[in-house]
Amino acid sequence: MDELVSLCKRRGFVFQSGEVYGGLQGVYDYGPLGVELKNNLKHSWWSAMIFERDDIEGLDAAILSKKEVFKYSGHEDTFSDPLVDCKDCKSRWREDLIVDGKCPGCGSHDLTSPRPFNLMFKTPVGPVENEENFAYLRPETAQHIFTSFKNVQDSTSRQIPFGIAQIGKAFRNEINPRNFIFRLREFEQMELEYFVKPGEDEAALDYWCAERLGWWEKQGVNPSSLEIYNVPNEELAHYSKKTIDIMYRFPHGLEELEGIANRTDFDLGSHTKNQDALSLTSKTMENDESTMRLAVQDLEAKKWYVPFVIEPSAGVDRGVLAILNEAFTVEAIGDGKERTVLKLKPHLSPIKAAVIPLKKNNDELVRLAKEIKQNLQALGLGRVFFENTGNIGKAYRRHDEVGTPMCITVDFDSLENQTVTIRDRDSMEQKIVSISELPEAYIGALK
Repeated sequence: MDELVSLCKRRGFVFQSGEVYGGLQGVYDYGPLGVELKNNLKHSWWSAMIFERDDIEGLDAAILSKKEVFKYSGHEDTFSDPLVDCKDCKSRWREDLIVDGKCPGCGSHDLTSPRPFNLMFKTPVGPVENEENFAYLRPETAQHIFTSFKNVQDSTSRQIPFGIAQIGKAFRNEINPRNFIFRLREFEQMELEYFVKPGEDEAALDYWCAERLGWWEKQGVNPSSLEIYNVPNEELAHYSKKTIDIMYRFPHGLEELEGIANRTDFDLGSHTKNQDALSLTSKTMENDESTMRLAVQDLEAKKWYVPFVIEPSAGVDRGVLAILNEAFTVEAIGDGKERTVLKLKPHLSPIKAAVIPLKKNNDELVRLAKEIKQNLQALGLGRVFFENTGNIGKAYRRHDEVGTPMCITVDFDSLENQTVTIRDRDSMEQKIVSISELPEAYIGALK
């Protein structure tokens, strides 16, 4: 983990937020390369969910949430961690981190009894601050998908089964954020809510578990680094009938990378039963099921029902950490030397190619290198980087370390013969190609 944290700071992937003021625990900023890697991972997920399928729609819901949303979802009552205080060192810990009754910080046994601590952030809404005028920063992206269910269905004419996907920020007032970007107070989720008929939920859960395992493998995660964990009944969330966690061997241990939960009809049912939100009376509900706004009609059976939902939910930040860990490689290159290389899948690499003039600030070489850079950039496959340092060896090592799949050297032969030297990141092999053939070689390197 220390090596990854060092690389992330040195090469501009991830920084401690507010570091000039000592930092804010559990909050990180993504730097110039980190934001590209993160965006590429999100784009890959979005493509797999939305572009490559015909049964899922996208959503970008608000971060601020009316308090009723999380009241009727059950979060106000259940979204909490038992909190323990150490009377000696005055530190606070989640109860599950206490082993053998000892404070993890100082080892003292003088601890308070566990007490519930709600993880949701509140913020005032409007000019008057009181207990009535507040909203929650959403602790998950799922609830706004449920409350927007009918709007999405009505506007797209979707029939069950179908899904709604969303990528967005969520906020949890973690007692003890830890392990770099694994557990954060401000984080990003990639969540799908896939709606099915009751009775078809168990098969859908198995289907999505297989789909998500395959997707992570395509992102460069070795299947041997993953384990499937069937969450025991006593550990299930309040909404879950069954949950399967995809566990990954992070640098700090085996932890959840993604969860696939069978949420049944809990969420749509809870919001449907909220009479205040739906402006319905109990009598109306009993007499006419069609007034249930979050229900759908089975046209064959001619009856209304609340769909069940399968939820694959992955943390973007955890995904970034897993992918960096998988890609991070230190290998011998001869003469007792080593190189650090990020063997990222090309579609995730922050920089797709680096164009490097052999001599720094040589007008002709720089002009041609910039022209090549612009032509490759125009292909729209990602960021192409112009590197005007004049030290080819150091440029190669730097781009190995940040995962750039291809380096392109423009030398004096390029001016005479219209050729360049391309170098592969993983094999370090170099070959000369004509500038006219370069786009084809570039596209091929990114496959």
